[in-house]
Amino acid sequence: MWQVPDAVTANRHSNDRQTMTKTKTAAVILAAGLGTRMKSAVPKVLHPLAGRPMLLYLLETIAPLGFDPVVVVTGKGMNAVAETAKPHPIVIQEPALGTGHAVLAAKEVLGEFSGDVLVLFGADPLITPETITRLLAARQGKPEPAVVALGFEATEPGDYGRLILSGDGSLQAIVEARDATPEQLEICLCNSGVMAIDGQHLWRLLDRVGDDNAKGEYYLTDIVALAREDGLHCAVVEGIEEELIGIDSRADLAMAEMILQDRLRQAAMDGGATLLDPDSVTFCFDTRLGRDVTIGPHVHFGPGVGVGDGVEILPFCHIEGAEIAPGARIGPFARLRPGADIAEDVHIGNFVEIKNAAIEAGAKVNHLTYVGDARVGTMANVGAGTITCNYDGFQKHHTDIGAGAFIGSNTALVAPVKIGPGATVGAGSVITKDVDADAIAITRAPQKQTKGGAKRMKARKGKKKGGK
Repeated sequence: MWQVPDAVTANRHSNDRQTMTKTKTAAVILAAGLGTRMKSAVPKVLHPLAGRPMLLYLLETIAPLGFDPVVVVTGKGMNAVAETAKPHPIVIQEPALGTGHAVLAAKEVLGEFSGDVLVLFGADPLITPETITRLLAARQGKPEPAVVALGFEATEPGDYGRLILSGDGSLQAIVEARDATPEQLEICLCNSGVMAIDGQHLWRLLDRVGDDNAKGEYYLTDIVALAREDGLHCAVVEGIEEELIGIDSRADLAMAEMILQDRLRQAAMDGGATLLDPDSVTFCFDTRLGRDVTIGPHVHFGPGVGVGDGVEILPFCHIEGAEIAPGARIGPFARLRPGADIAEDVHIGNFVEIKNAAIEAGAKVNHLTYVGDARVGTMANVGAGTITCNYDGFQKHHTDIGAGAFIGSNTALVAPVKIGPGATVGAGSVITKDVDADAIAITRAPQKQTKGGAKRMKARKGKKKGGK
């Protein structure tokens, strides 16, 4: 069964997961951003992508690479970030004086760490293990640069820092856009912010970083020029712009969601699913799909969905917290809510809502129906317009529909109530008491008929209308 987490970082192979660096490596994740441009009370790194906080994608990406420790730098009062990052150690940057100051705060945990230090950003969740591995390999390769920056060729360089190269291709400096000259702003090789740094030099370099710049902050990027002053080599590894975009605004978040969804759609199709209109299908981070699943246009998967082999999901369905067994057919316009347990060969039709209910093998709920807090037995048929009246204003109650039962259209089943196996409930009934197995239950009022009444009524109303 295909599962989204294996696809999140895209093209990850087992041998990549086992790649370990010869030098001990620590990771420092900067996650103190308040998300000011997002205009949100939620810390930036906790905004969700495909249903979960973006910080968790980054932590998942680096988990198999063996970094020790992984330090998360957050801001004062950002308890939710610390909770999300567990069990990794947390340090607080207070006050927030820039990226260099943030990395310096990690010294509280790292101490005199002498291995490599990888600096990542919690709001850059799309970076892949392959890119990180290349960055670390460059740090440890000849001529053993003190700092390796991860750059990319930007389509629109805008506010990105620019990477200034020497004639020999080594990294000379990183200049922030607001401090750059017009000539430097013409450079398209931009800084992602991600760096691999030799821990033997890190603290000494950071101690010398000043705040004489347009923002009055301590830039991590300044360590490149300082390292060059000390005669140390610095280098650049180029990555792919798509995986290195930083998320600072709602528009950035939407762009990252689009990129991630494209990865998930491709992984779903690679795993054996057919997506009839891939761009209109949205997955969650934990969606699980079997083989030969067919998904129609405009289907949305929320958290906690598992779909078995051969399932067909027709257009405009919304599914979350549901398990769908092999051979089932869902939709169109169906909603499966948390606790929906759909067994083999079940049919859930148009404008049907299922919540916290088990629909057993071969049962059919085909039209305009709500089934909540219920069991629908094997091969039962629930007619159009049926409602399980599960809530009395105070508590939820259970409805049990036995195997092979037939529920007529426009029926209200007032829970708690049990419909016995093989029973039939007549259309339009309101059932408030249990129905025995193989019984017929009908609660309709007697039908009355007045001969000629319709003709006389029309004539009377027509006369009144004409007299006005």
